[in-house]
Amino acid sequence: MTIEVVLFDLGGVLVELGGMGEMAIFADEQDEDEIWRRWLTCPWVRRFERGECDTETFARGMVESWAMPVGPDAFLEAFAAWPKGMLPGARDLVRATSERSRVACLSNTNSIHTDRQWAEFGIYELFDRLFLSHEMGLVKPDRDAFDHVVGELGCPRERILFLDDNQINVDGAREAGLASERAVGVDQARTILETRGILPD
Repeated sequence: MTIEVVLFDLGGVLVELGGMGEMAIFADEQDEDEIWRRWLTCPWVRRFERGECDTETFARGMVESWAMPVGPDAFLEAFAAWPKGMLPGARDLVRATSERSRVACLSNTNSIHTDRQWAEFGIYELFDRLFLSHEMGLVKPDRDAFDHVVGELGCPRERILFLDDNQINVDGAREAGLASERAVGVDQARTILETRGILPD
């Protein structure tokens, strides 16, 4: 099946995140996979990344629900600095992919990180289409987020290849009928694209 659109996640695939190890200071948990699971299913994270609450409400809700040993301001300062920048080779990867297929991004994100990534990283101009959760009002791994993207892209869902660093999102995309692979970082993403014939070996 020919892939018409490569749909990239941002954090963990193209953008370096501080890692859930940094979030461990806010949670009574040290296992990064478990912190990721808790993060992705947290009602406050989902509300904020759907654009349903403001920054201050989000911070207070997180501090209270996670019983954090810091206040909302300290949490927000750390959270704002979580994206570190584009991973080495990320720009070249997206540009090379765009020569063979359409490229889009689907990211669970928020106003804090979006504003910073626009201003500092210059990332969004790399893509033909942007699907940002807080603008859509939809988040991964929910089926309606993937259905929305498919409708907007206007191509068969099986011709969309979605790359994400979290297995829960990969599973959600597959259940929605998209081709999907787990890619942690640029090298894994490139290998997948080469294996599928989207990029030359």
